[in-house]
Amino acid sequence: MSVDGFKLLADAQEHLLAAVRGVPEEKWGAATPCSEWTVRQVFHHARLDQQALTMQITEEPPEGDPFEPADVLADGGRDAATRLKATLDAALKAWESEREAENVPTPMGPMPAEAGAMVAALDAAVHAWDIAAATGQDLPLTEDLAERLEIPASRMVEFVRRSFGKFAPVIEVPADASRADKLLAFTGRDPHWSAPVR
Repeated sequence: MSVDGFKLLADAQEHLLAAVRGVPEEKWGAATPCSEWTVRQVFHHARLDQQALTMQITEEPPEGDPFEPADVLADGGRDAATRLKATLDAALKAWESEREAENVPTPMGPMPAEAGAMVAALDAAVHAWDIAAATGQDLPLTEDLAERLEIPASRMVEFVRRSFGKFAPVIEVPADASRADKLLAFTGRDPHWSAPVR
């Protein structure tokens, strides 16, 4: 399957934006599939990840540590989508600016910009699922998006898991599980996770 990495990133970004736009004000503190983090923390992590992945292209560091994300939302999260869209637009522009380069520097080592964009797409898409699942949104990871994300997942997830410990262990799913469920399970997510009942 041939995948346009820049289009994949744009689609994953739209998925993440849709998830953030759908967060009810009272759900920003809700638990997520990322067991130690709330929706608000996953949002900040996802936004800062996009900046961190391009920081060697833009020569600008992320606004904070993606793994200790500072809370910069005002008005109960109503500015979240606006803030996120500015970040995502800048990230996509950075990757696209290096289309013709043989390799660009990234936190995972040098790689073609299209490959880096695909890694950024994987990050955006799985965190969109985290946020949607945590807030009860009907916004599943689609089979089309999951299929296209299999390429960056196969290249990067185990590397990041071994090198940085940033993905939980693979979760077993049935052989006939959907592509989306298999992808989520490969990234250490229970595709049938649901928010704890309070």
